[in-house]
Amino acid sequence: MSDFEKALLEKAEEAEKIIQGFLPKEEGYQKLVIEAMNYSILAGGKRIRPVLMMETYRAFGGEDLSVVAPFMAAIEMIHNYSLVHDDLPAMDNDEYRRGRKTTHVVYGPGMATLAGDGLLNLAYETAIKSFLINANLDSYDGDVADRRVKALQILAEKAGIYGMVGGQCADICAEGKSEATLEELLFIHENKTAAMLESSMMIGAILAGADSKAVSEIEKAASKIGIAFQIQDDILDVTGDEKELGKPIGSDEKNEKTTYVSLNGIEASKEEVKKLSDEACDILRMTKKSEEFLIPLVLWMISRNK
Repeated sequence: MSDFEKALLEKAEEAEKIIQGFLPKEEGYQKLVIEAMNYSILAGGKRIRPVLMMETYRAFGGEDLSVVAPFMAAIEMIHNYSLVHDDLPAMDNDEYRRGRKTTHVVYGPGMATLAGDGLLNLAYETAIKSFLINANLDSYDGDVADRRVKALQILAEKAGIYGMVGGQCADICAEGKSEATLEELLFIHENKTAAMLESSMMIGAILAGADSKAVSEIEKAASKIGIAFQIQDDILDVTGDEKELGKPIGSDEKNEKTTYVSLNGIEASKEEVKKLSDEACDILRMTKKSEEFLIPLVLWMISRNK
């Protein structure tokens, strides 16, 4: 294990403790749906989105994690709700994720749907807890002066119809559509994947005290990271090892999905991943602290094998 991988493991464990601290107790008449929610969110993984938020927060000088912690947990709840719903029979109909049975296989499609709903709503209940933290944040120079309000606005919008849900809609509409264009595909990648990475990094920067110009640049960088990340995911769906990935490969072809790889081929896709990652890292170098862990994290994300 490399020094970076050890550091990533430590950061993921740090994020894991924060996330688990906000999970509901499995009790009451709603116990089963809470069990399904916790099963989904405790399935493991590198916790990329909360770690990105945490490290962007630190790169911009943030020190008190209590302010950003509720948003870290919230972004992971939103991410996992989307995975639960993606895996449903009516969507991708996947039976395994992260090396174990998906939520709908264990709890049934109905309860899995409720678990996704529960995680989405819990995300906002959790993010609001940031307002209860006694911390003085200076005014934001954007359209909303209160930094926590702006962070909440970003969290909601990037997850909604003008973000992830909109991208998922376009993704479903593109299934089996042989004439799907590169423009449509990039819209899907920008919204289905990049929007939540943008949310993570923008919220981290805002809560750390970054100004609106820096946050706008972070959004651009995160967009490039997200698109590159998804193209890499498309590449792995063709070339990856199912055991290493922890999920089936070839699902894009099975579901007749147009991907960057199907439109442009493997080699051109790899070149685009490199181009986007270089551009993103150039933007991130606006803050010297990003060299410590944030940029290595981005490069690892984009060049990963699983």
